[in-house]
Amino acid sequence: MVISFDQIQPVGKQDISVYLPYYQGTKRNALPYAIGAYKRGNLEGERIIEGSESIPFIATWNVSMLPADLTRCRLQFGGEAELSYEVTMATFEFVDFLIDVVAALKHKRPADFSKAFYRKLLRLDD
Repeated sequence: MVISFDQIQPVGKQDISVYLPYYQGTKRNALPYAIGAYKRGNLEGERIIEGSESIPFIATWNVSMLPADLTRCRLQFGGEAELSYEVTMATFEFVDFLIDVVAALKHKRPADFSKAFYRKLLRLDD
């Protein structure tokens, strides 16, 4: 089931404190929700394709509460095993991408990662 903003349980100050040094400004306001989404370990959403139908995806990842630990995220598009991609990054970096997802949900847009996330997932900047 695709998630809505109302389904995300924000975390408390104790969970946020170790992440605060990594974010400034308005990102800090979304942090309780982004970490709440992170703790779920999965996200169903849809990749918006301009001029075409969006593609549903399921993202899953391991959960670690230390910002410098590594998080491995796996995305599977359209329920097709051959359309699976995996990326590993520092947890604080992944949570930063989840801040974008939470912002989209808050504005009643579909759950989707940013273009920067997909560039990293597809290793376009390597």
